[in-house]
Amino acid sequence: MSDTFQLEIVTPAKLMVKDTAEEAQIPGLSGYLGILPGHAPLITELAVGVITYKASGAMHTLSVAWGFAEVLPDKVTILAEAAERPQEIDVARAQEAKNRAEALLKSNDPKVDYARAEDALQRAETRLSVAKEK
Repeated sequence: MSDTFQLEIVTPAKLMVKDTAEEAQIPGLSGYLGILPGHAPLITELAVGVITYKASGAMHTLSVAWGFAEVLPDKVTILAEAAERPQEIDVARAQEAKNRAEALLKSNDPKVDYARAEDALQRAETRLSVAKEK
């Protein structure tokens, strides 16, 4: 059995990652999944969160929002609605999104879509957390 697996992370806009990884952690809907070479096959839906993976001894981090992952013993393919590396994150924009979402959640406006506001808050907080990895 190999001690690595092929990792591909794809968004509608581009191929984000095509690398040989030694391990990965991905945000599934029920919690984070740790992936090692030889992992049992599975397909899972992704949540908003952080993808970390180790390649050539170095750890790499991306923020991700929604999508799917297919895990095979020798390959992991992640199809994400959105993914960003730390250096790609606009911190000011993420902070503004966080502030807007918090204001919406604190408002008593019955027209506010609270689920959408909570999602926006989680995405902004994740982006800000990953941006600190620069």
